[in-house]
Amino acid sequence: MSIYETLRHFADSYALVLMLALFVGLCAWPFRPGAKERNRDAANLIFEGKADGE
Repeated sequence: MSIYETLRHFADSYALVLMLALFVGLCAWPFRPGAKERNRDAANLIFEGKADGE
């Protein structure tokens, strides 16, 4: 088995599962219970200083 075939087999199996798990984890990260306040601060960050009439 050549190096190409070995890497291709790895990419088709284990790497695909790893990338899928990473994608699902990163998509779920903002919805974790402790992130509510941090998400609210990030969402309102663009409005800081706008109340002063700037």
